[in-house]
Amino acid sequence: MDALRIVFMGTPDFAVATLSALMENKKNVVGVITAPDRPAGRGRKVQESAVKRYALKKNIKVLQPTNLKDEAFLKELGSLNANLQIVVAFRMLPKIVWQMPKYGTFNLHASLLPNYRGAAPINWAIINGETETGVTTFFIDEKIDTGKIILRKKTEIKKEDTAGILHDKLMMIGAELVIDTVKKIENDEVTPVPQSEMETTAQVKDAPKIHKDTCKIDWSLPINDIYNHIRGLSPYPSAWTTLKNGEESMVIKIYDVDTILEQHNVATGELVVGKTELKVAVAQGYIDLREIQLPGKRRMPVKDVLNGLKLAKNAHLL
Repeated sequence: MDALRIVFMGTPDFAVATLSALMENKKNVVGVITAPDRPAGRGRKVQESAVKRYALKKNIKVLQPTNLKDEAFLKELGSLNANLQIVVAFRMLPKIVWQMPKYGTFNLHASLLPNYRGAAPINWAIINGETETGVTTFFIDEKIDTGKIILRKKTEIKKEDTAGILHDKLMMIGAELVIDTVKKIENDEVTPVPQSEMETTAQVKDAPKIHKDTCKIDWSLPINDIYNHIRGLSPYPSAWTTLKNGEESMVIKIYDVDTILEQHNVATGELVVGKTELKVAVAQGYIDLREIQLPGKRRMPVKDVLNGLKLAKNAHLL
């Protein structure tokens, strides 16, 4: 077994935790591949990826290709003489890239594969009301998230967990799993398992990219489905609804809610307003709004929103 020379591929904060763990465990990371710098924010100021910022602090060579099949990039990647590539929250790799290293290319995915293949596994696990999820390392193949599994680790999804909370939890568990995976590769102890042999539900659930329409709240759904939908999109990209307030309509984002199970005769979507509380009538009770965001405003606790928002008697959410 040759000494490992690792190329790490990733872009957001989720990937930084793993890269940091590799460095702390004295793994030989010879290069980092990350997204090109892009304009972001209101000022459209060019920003570096979280992975790039970390890599530069650690004096790791950084490559930022726009085209992963570009000959100049492939030549530079080959010159790093890596024998293992690790991918965390990056993009789909062409075969010429993932086949390059002697010991393969493995990916960290934020679900228990084969369930929740796709771009948004954390969001969809909560939206679908799962009580358990986890992280998986697997060797990359031609398709998305279908390769042979190396290791998996489970964790509980608590009732109050949002996508943000679960993201941070899986980020840390995932970093640990990558280190365990690297150690197994170093010790030649890996026996990858085809996903078809993994125990799972009869129907594999997917995690497609989330679009704006996905985030719209349907107030006619069962109360727990609404609750899961909102927390599964909080804080990003966030659930939204239309507030009809008299003659005025506005789109509001909803970040934090609770459920109140209660019989009532209030029409679905109608708002029940108190001095410091705002409830939405739904089939089996109320959705108690805790934190929302009005257009052009920052997200705020509902009690603060009510100080400056006058609601008509027939105000309701669509």
